[in-house]
Amino acid sequence: MVPLSLAGTLTTLAGARHPGGPREIVASLYEEARDDVYRYLLLIGLHPPQAQEATQEVFLRLYATLVKGVIIENHRAWIFRVAHNYGLKSRTSQNRTQAFDPALETKLAAAEPSPERQYAQNERMANLHRAMESLSEQQRRCLLLRMEGLRYPEIGEALGISASTVGEFLRRALNRLRKASHE
Repeated sequence: MVPLSLAGTLTTLAGARHPGGPREIVASLYEEARDDVYRYLLLIGLHPPQAQEATQEVFLRLYATLVKGVIIENHRAWIFRVAHNYGLKSRTSQNRTQAFDPALETKLAAAEPSPERQYAQNERMANLHRAMESLSEQQRRCLLLRMEGLRYPEIGEALGISASTVGEFLRRALNRLRKASHE
């Protein structure tokens, strides 16, 4: 999803000064998490070109932080916290006027289902997006980060809240989504 041009940039930035250090760490994390970060940025409302730029910016910031000698205990949580903050800042600057487009979800899917299945899937996605819009901003952020595979402490670290608060936001969000799916 995200262009691989960052790997070349990292090689250039790292030079001979840090062989196998921050460059290797960031390149590995980039390969592992770039698609997750990109999808998360799309889900919080960035348009695809801005989400691609923001994804690369997150990993460049990670590289710059590591080169400075800052020790990061949980790289994945750090990446999503920076992506979250940078994504929200970018979203306000792009003058967002629409909610997330359910048709974008269809474009992200690889296989082409039959027209009937496509219609049913579009209806389910529209219902899900309406239910997601009914969640509070914190519930939505916790849910999206959990969907990306982060654990409660990592989500809490990324959003600046406690793990127990994350659990409560997720419990409330899931209850609301369950109710919406039965309507």
